[in-house]
Amino acid sequence: MRARTVRLWSVVHTWTSLISTLFLLLLCLTGLPLIFHHEIDELLGYAPRPEAHAGAARATPQVVAAAALAADPGRVLQYVSWDKDEPGIVMAFTNGAPDGAPDNATMRAFDAVSAKLLGPVGIGPMLIVLKLHTDMFAGQAGKLFLGTMGLLFAAAIVSGVVLYWPFTRRLRFATIRDSASHRVRWLDWHNLIGVVTLAWALVVGLTGAVNTWAELMLSQWKATELASMVAPYAGKPPPVHLASLDDVVACAKLAAPGTEVAFIAFPGTPFTSSHHFAAFMRGDTALTARLLKPVLLDGETGEVADVRALPLYLQALLISQPLHFGDYGGMPLKVIWAALDGLTIAMIGSGLYLWLGRRRKRRPGRSDAFAGRAPVPS
Repeated sequence: MRARTVRLWSVVHTWTSLISTLFLLLLCLTGLPLIFHHEIDELLGYAPRPEAHAGAARATPQVVAAAALAADPGRVLQYVSWDKDEPGIVMAFTNGAPDGAPDNATMRAFDAVSAKLLGPVGIGPMLIVLKLHTDMFAGQAGKLFLGTMGLLFAAAIVSGVVLYWPFTRRLRFATIRDSASHRVRWLDWHNLIGVVTLAWALVVGLTGAVNTWAELMLSQWKATELASMVAPYAGKPPPVHLASLDDVVACAKLAAPGTEVAFIAFPGTPFTSSHHFAAFMRGDTALTARLLKPVLLDGETGEVADVRALPLYLQALLISQPLHFGDYGGMPLKVIWAALDGLTIAMIGSGLYLWLGRRRKRRPGRSDAFAGRAPVPS
C-alpha cells in the first residue's frame, strides 16, 4: 500500500474514531446493563411476575382489554401485546388519545389467565439507561445523531482493517511486543482487541444505526403501503363502537394461518389508520418469530380489510433489533455480548490514550502523516 494511501486511510480512521469516541463510550456503557435489563428489573423488583395457573385457560383478549381500561379510567387503549418470551403476561398500552405521544403512554402487565393487574412496566432506573442509549433524551433528533455516530464507528472499523496489514505485516498475528515501549504494547493490544471484536462491533454498530431510523421507516410505510391498504376506506369516519377484540384476533388468525398475534394496534394509533385495527402476526420458527405480517381489520366489524407482508426495509429493521441487543439466544449469548461490549470499551479507551500520547510527544514541525506507527484511536 502506498504511503499516500496509508495517510488518507489514517486520516479517515483517526477522525471518524475521535468524532464518535465520546458517544460510543456512552452507547457501550449504557448498552452493557441493557443486555441484562430483564434480569436487573427482576432483581430491583420492576419486573411483574405472572401468577401460577396449572393448565388453566388463558383470558380472552377482550377480558384483558377491559381490565386495562378499568386500571386506567379516562384513557384509551393503544396496543395490546403478547410477548413470546413471557407467555404468562399480556401487556397493555394506554394513553390520553389514540395518537398520543409515546412518552405519555402507560404500559401495564396483566396475568394472561386471570387478567389481574400485575403492575406497571418500563419504569425504574433501566428506563433512564434506555433513554440515554436510544436518544439521549433528545427525541428523534437524538436518535438520528446517534445513528450517525454508529456509521462513523463502522467507518472507523473498516479503515482500521485496511490499515492493519501495513503496520503488522512483519509480525505474527496477535503478537504483543513485551520488550518494546509502553506505547507500542498499548498499540498491539489495541490492534488485537480490534481484530477480536471486528465482526461483532461492525454488526452492532450498523444494526444500531438501522434502529435509529425506525420512525422514518414507519412513516414511509404509512405513506405508501398502509395508505394503499386503507384507500378503499378514504373519507370513512372513525368507528363509534369498536369490534370485540376476541373477534379481531379470531379473524386475524384466519387471515394469516400458522401465525399468532404479536400485538394489536387500535384504530387511530401510529401503526394503523383511524378506522382499522392492525393485528401484527408472527410465525413460530426462530426467524419468522422475529418477522411480522400486518392484518388490517375493520374497526367496527372486525372483518379483514387487507393482508400484506412488510416491505424489506421494515423486515431488516425487525431482524436488526435482536442482533443489536443479543436477546435471542438466552443467557449464554448475553454473556458473550457483554464480554464483547467490555472489550470494545477497552479498544476505544486504548485508542484515545494512544492518540493523546502521540499529541503530547509530537515535535514542532513534524507532520501528522504516516511516520512508521499506527494511526489511532480505533
